Amino acid sequence: MTPEQIQLLKDAEKAAQSAHAPYSKFKVGAAVLTENGVFIGANVENACTNLGICAERVAISHARMHGSTNIIGIAVCCSDAPVDENNTIITRLTMPCGACRQWIAELAPKAWVITNGSEQVFTLDDLLPEPFFMKM
Repeated sequence: MTPEQIQLLKDAEKAAQSAHAPYSKFKVGAAVLTENGVFIGANVENACTNLGICAERVAISHARMHGSTNIIGIAVCCSDAPVDENNTIITRLTMPCGACRQWIAELAPKAWVITNGSEQVFTLDDLLPEPFFMKM
């Protein structure tokens, strides 16, 4: 990862502190890098689980609400991600969910994605090789 990506991941980690995750106990923060700076978000859960929202979608919405449409990179940090027997974060538990991958496909298709569970820098093709799109 580049120094810029490492800093974005730190921003996502800080955002996770604002998460509301009483049910899953997974506090997730996200930070998106745009042409206008960094925007953050955290997951907010609800007892009716489908009414909650993921950190990635909050951060992307935050950027869009402030006029930023060119999302360059997305960092996701699950501060409560469990570790395996080698004390390594389980990567799959830090990755964007399917709904967030679809949001990325539509609103940040050229963005790179990083998580605190992997050293890899992911692209949309890595995360969602066949995204759903409707012809307009």
